[in-house]
Amino acid sequence: VEVKIEVVLPEKERSKEEMSPNGKASPLIYKVNGTARHYHLEEHPIASNPYHNPKDVVEASVCHVKDLENGQMREVDLGCGKALLIKEGGEFHAVGHKCPHYGAPLVKGVLSKGRVRCPWHGACFNIGTGDIEDFPGLDSLPRFQVKIEKEKVYIRASKQALQIQRRTKMMAKCISLSNYNLSSTNVLIIGAGAAGLVCAETLRQEGFSDRIVMCTMDRHLPYDRPKLSKSMDSHPEQITLRPKEFFRTYDIEVLTEMQVAAMDIKNKTAVFKDGFKMEYNKLLIATGNTPKGLSCKGKEVENVFNIRTPEDANRVVKLATSKNVVIVGASFLGMEVAAYLAERAHSVSVVELEEVPFKKFLGDRVGRAVMKMFESNRVKFYMQTEVSELREQEGKLKEVVLKSGKVLRADVCVVGIGAVPATGFLKQSGINIDSKGFIVVNKMMQTNIPGVFAAGDTVMFPLALRNNKKVNVPHWQMAHMHGRVAALNMLAHGVEISTVPYLWTAMFGKSIRYAGHGEGFDDVVIQGDLDELKFVAFYTK
Repeated sequence: VEVKIEVVLPEKERSKEEMSPNGKASPLIYKVNGTARHYHLEEHPIASNPYHNPKDVVEASVCHVKDLENGQMREVDLGCGKALLIKEGGEFHAVGHKCPHYGAPLVKGVLSKGRVRCPWHGACFNIGTGDIEDFPGLDSLPRFQVKIEKEKVYIRASKQALQIQRRTKMMAKCISLSNYNLSSTNVLIIGAGAAGLVCAETLRQEGFSDRIVMCTMDRHLPYDRPKLSKSMDSHPEQITLRPKEFFRTYDIEVLTEMQVAAMDIKNKTAVFKDGFKMEYNKLLIATGNTPKGLSCKGKEVENVFNIRTPEDANRVVKLATSKNVVIVGASFLGMEVAAYLAERAHSVSVVELEEVPFKKFLGDRVGRAVMKMFESNRVKFYMQTEVSELREQEGKLKEVVLKSGKVLRADVCVVGIGAVPATGFLKQSGINIDSKGFIVVNKMMQTNIPGVFAAGDTVMFPLALRNNKKVNVPHWQMAHMHGRVAALNMLAHGVEISTVPYLWTAMFGKSIRYAGHGEGFDDVVIQGDLDELKFVAFYTK
């Protein structure tokens, strides 16, 4: 059996070359910096043609055509796995039924204008293609064939795709990697969080076949950072976003434990701490934030942590079990850590300058309701005060002294008092940085320097839904979108960012989901029952 797979590109990028005599597709041509480069499109194994093996295919009648109204979704069982059947505009579509991010049932999500949105964390998928269009998450949904016969709806699918429930988009590979000079790359990405990884993957998905190098101060490949405070005993290998083989397959080089010390923008060169230099053509800066430390007496004693790495999180859990924990700062990180340790530690105390947790972000009433939930789970609060001293015994933390005079017993202390952008290495670089250290970018994630882009927690960017007001939104979902927009504009696609910020947190089995940007609200309209924590709050101005 001869199987031909046709890759259809937009008209302007379509290659004029015909199929070559041996039946394989000729490499397509993609222009980068004015020079034509060849690339072969590669398909990730689980996304290859799902119907090449007849034994792997299942076809089942799932409903009558009149069982579904327009705008309805239904989870259907094909015997060896489930699919999500959707009817919109009189047409039926079938895709994977679970969100590839954390496995949420998409049937409980929202269907609107040809997209289904995940009910948990807001990822968004095109119902016609299954492609991911808003984040978090990296993979798309598998798409299944639908046919109508005698008023019945049939779905035809590969058993493998039904079981895996995720699909990695088609990607290019790097051509002749061996020809490259080690100290130069076409694209250099500084930082290996969500923004950096999505940028690299998007470049490959768009057919970019030149060298991509990511560098990170971390010891690990890119990992799911929100889990550091939400699931603190996760080991690095459990939370990696992509396995080692993935980076090898798609020629995305990751330099770990490599810190950039300075930038020579004029000569397009990054200077690393160890003296190594790397030239680049296009640059993405996605270095994230550096957590603030305490400045009080005794700040250098042992067992005081900023949660920055999986090792930090694991160590805190180990030290906190059946011991006394003090958390400084009722930030999202601080409160998530408090919730996680409440059942494991002997005592958990939270010290905060404000009178209510999350006051600036969620307002007084919601903050108090959350605080009440924590108090009913044995967490003690010491509000409107701060730490004046950390006392030690044999070098290790023993007590936390507050400015109010209160002394708290403490075997371990976690500091969550905010962060500053990790942009110190850009001083004197010529890149536009504001007074707080944030990199200023436009709607295309470009800095004031041509070919230099920035993304993630470290940027101030124009937010479409707030009349393009420049804002900093340090959310996981937003970092993904920044990375994607930056990559598309490195390839001169002229794409502007227009996504809605989205944040989630989970504490004691309750999840708070926040959409939009409520900075500067002066009233909170609450519908539902705040005491039961079953409510919607609208932040208005």
